[in-house]
Amino acid sequence: MLKKVIPVEDAIAIVRDGDVLATTGYGGNGTPDQLLVALEQRFVQTGAPRGLTLVFAGGQGDAKEKGLNRLGHAGLLKRTIGGHYGLMPKVAALVTAGDVEAYNFPEGVITHLYRDIAAGKPGTLSRVGLGTFVDPRQEGGKMNDRTTEDLVQVLTIFGQEYLYYRGMPIKIAFIRGTTADPDGNITMEKESLILENLAMAIAAKNSHGYVICQVERIAAEGTLDARQVKIPGSLVDCVVVADPEHHMQTYGTQYNPAFSGEVRVPMRSIRPLPLDERKVIARRAAMELGANSVVNFGLGMPDCIPTVASEEKIHDLMTLTVDPGVIGGVPMGGLDFGAAVNWQAVIDHCSQFDLIDGGGLDAAFLGFAECDREGSVNASRFGSRIAGCGGFINISQNAKKVVFVSSFAAGGAEYAIEDGRLRIVKEGKHVKFVERLGQVTFNGRLAAGSEQEVLYVTERCVFRLTPDGLELAEVAPGVDVERDILARLPFAPIVRAPTPMDAALFRHPPMGLRERMLDIHIDDRLSYDPETNTVFMNYAGMRVKDKLDVDTIVAAVDRLLGPLRRRVNSIVNYDGFTLDDDAVGDYMEAVRYVEQTYYLKVSRYTNSGFMRLKLGQELEKRRLSAHVFETGREARRELGAPAR
Repeated sequence: MLKKVIPVEDAIAIVRDGDVLATTGYGGNGTPDQLLVALEQRFVQTGAPRGLTLVFAGGQGDAKEKGLNRLGHAGLLKRTIGGHYGLMPKVAALVTAGDVEAYNFPEGVITHLYRDIAAGKPGTLSRVGLGTFVDPRQEGGKMNDRTTEDLVQVLTIFGQEYLYYRGMPIKIAFIRGTTADPDGNITMEKESLILENLAMAIAAKNSHGYVICQVERIAAEGTLDARQVKIPGSLVDCVVVADPEHHMQTYGTQYNPAFSGEVRVPMRSIRPLPLDERKVIARRAAMELGANSVVNFGLGMPDCIPTVASEEKIHDLMTLTVDPGVIGGVPMGGLDFGAAVNWQAVIDHCSQFDLIDGGGLDAAFLGFAECDREGSVNASRFGSRIAGCGGFINISQNAKKVVFVSSFAAGGAEYAIEDGRLRIVKEGKHVKFVERLGQVTFNGRLAAGSEQEVLYVTERCVFRLTPDGLELAEVAPGVDVERDILARLPFAPIVRAPTPMDAALFRHPPMGLRERMLDIHIDDRLSYDPETNTVFMNYAGMRVKDKLDVDTIVAAVDRLLGPLRRRVNSIVNYDGFTLDDDAVGDYMEAVRYVEQTYYLKVSRYTNSGFMRLKLGQELEKRRLSAHVFETGREARRELGAPAR
């Protein structure tokens, strides 16, 4: 007897009519396909179980047959509460037909809901979703007319609005690991992600439910390294050994040791993208990457950006992340999306969204299907086609900078890229910029009010979000503004003086982003506003290595402020700033010189707690203005300066 190790048919027999079933997975990463195959077979053969409530955070499927597509049978499901539906068209078809009640909630909210259910809390309180279709003042996350029960409500706490997402007991949890022992202890050494397995298991056990774990192998009792156990056996009711075809590492790869961190691969093994409109968009987006930043990439076109970062050899200058838990390395695309190679760490799904929701992302790169004049975006539902929001709302609401990427038009568009220019050979049928969105996944008006930096990058132009709506900021060489952009928009954007997109975007050789990123470019970082007598110094992502760098900065400041012959106010952005130890003394003496020579008042800020402490201590030693704020908004408020 192997104690908790039982045949899959016996494990699935535990599932009863009306149960709440939670499943783990992200695409094909960590999805327990053997359990889903067995549940489908039982239903097809016996007609049971019926009326299940299916709960899932990440999309679990291959957009065809695998993953949760296996549960796309009328009668098997009564209700779905999910984050992303785009990879499970068979379940989405039940939703659009009105055969099930259905809700779409942010992916991160659902991972936190598991944790709150586990802790015995009635639900999850979050600001994520305000002003979007999840807000009950819009749709409340309901996906069809059959869905009537309100699971989300608005609460005001200390004058601040929140959304409250109601919890529910988890009766069955389908989870997955690599190795189990007979007592049900689970390790995950060959998995590409850790996901929400532990939170789900605790939620089910504390709901007096059952936890069923799929693994690929069984170890002898007492032989597992306890430090590698991710789910203790006390939380696992039974274990099923999967067939290899139902335990792939991802839906694109049976097993790659680089995905699980067993080996590191040479970066030259990642093939460059062909030069087409997708690469142009990815390249332009990559120009928004900054050194020493933490960034996130979405599914679809955004997953081309890490490949460009690898080609430009800048991936090591920042921390790339993917929302199911990957920190560092180079994220993969296609059917391998969610996995990464050469990563620094993989944390659990819930903790990754703690990082995201708390403002830990310096920049996020996300796709969109529709955008309106206010800069609001639809990335979740297009007529009868349901994608779902996934982690989009969590990420787009909370990242400091958001770069949306998409082709300008869809439906048969053809382009020629010729020696630094773009030629539109054939226009697409459907322009992505619309008068009215099908659904609000990102609220542009709220983002503009929060001073969040937002760009919209296409192959032919770049828009920027302003408090008054979209502004045309850049135009591709070879593109006629009136004919190719304005005449095809259903609204009039703000047009002042758009600049040309960089011609290097439209040429075959790498753009030299590494050199651009590491160069101080100090003259581009300083600007003076005569109306408010304020100089803005943008040192974000800059690295000061030695006295030569310090002298370069001082010379630029002298060139800008010396001719004014008067003192100024100053706001200095130190987000992502790095000061090498060898340069600290020279740099701080330069700060003393600039402050005593040119400033009336100065307000500094950085999102790095370490840098706030370091700068504050060095400034205080020299009896300079020592307070360093956490955000630009606080710094501007202190100085009474306008938004930038």
